[in-house]
Amino acid sequence: MGIQPVSRENEMIQVESLTKQFGTFRAVNGISFNIARGEILGLLGPNGAGKTTTLRMLTGFLKPTSGTIRVAGQPMSDQGLAVKRMMGYLPESAPLYHDLLVFDYLRYVAEIRGLKAGARTERIRRLAEICQINDVMHKPIGVLSKGYKQRVGLAHAMMSDPQILILDEPTSGLDPNQIVEIREIIRQIGREKTVVLSTHILPEAEATCDRILIIHQGAIVADGATDQIKRSAAGGHRIHLSIANADPGAVRSRLATIDGVAEVITEASVNGVLAVVLVCHGEADLRGPVYREVRHTDWDLLEFYQETQTLETIFRKLTRED
Repeated sequence: MGIQPVSRENEMIQVESLTKQFGTFRAVNGISFNIARGEILGLLGPNGAGKTTTLRMLTGFLKPTSGTIRVAGQPMSDQGLAVKRMMGYLPESAPLYHDLLVFDYLRYVAEIRGLKAGARTERIRRLAEICQINDVMHKPIGVLSKGYKQRVGLAHAMMSDPQILILDEPTSGLDPNQIVEIREIIRQIGREKTVVLSTHILPEAEATCDRILIIHQGAIVADGATDQIKRSAAGGHRIHLSIANADPGAVRSRLATIDGVAEVITEASVNGVLAVVLVCHGEADLRGPVYREVRHTDWDLLEFYQETQTLETIFRKLTRED
């Protein structure tokens, strides 16, 4: 029996209470999440967090100790082979035959994936364009840079035109230019497919992914778009102002009346300029109301910005050993 249409239309993958135990060590600890069709999901975490184990269970390479994985509405346990046919998988070290020419290798992959003879060349040509490997198609894989090898591995993973693409550390070991190139390829692929990738390169995840899962010690510690995670981790935010020609007491009493401002902190600085910090609660952006309040005074507004946490800071807070 083939894969049946998903009942919840926008969800491609559903993971519930997924656990993987190796002896006494629990690598993945009861995680649950859904992945939407056409979404690029980034799986972040320090080394040993459980990222690769999770990806291997999603692809059917490892059997979960407990929990369920559903792909297109069907349990992985019931439809393992059919589910695997929907996926392309690129492990951290792409399994390539280094003695083969790129074209010969991709033709071999097309054959074992069951592409009909008339469709193989066209599919290889299309993948060469998507993965930007046209200029190395007749070179041995062994002489290619790691960046090109990763692109050949991507072409391999996409040979059967899978609906889901799973990538384990796709930019690991690449130089900055190669990272940008692979990122653009992934974003292009993500316009048509569901993509799940693991990485520990935080700017890469922020620039590439629609949504991020942060995993620590086998458990999910954050889930959402980057901006959502920043706001949630901050528990609110702060707005900084530098104001001249203003009385500190008047500043505190006036700005404290703004809905959402929990506290107004003032500190005199050099040349009579007042440093002001507004401690805000909730997720609402209060810069507009603050600016309008200041505009109705005769104060001189010299500096005005909202403090935000970086993804790196949040990642470090969420993945500390304690």
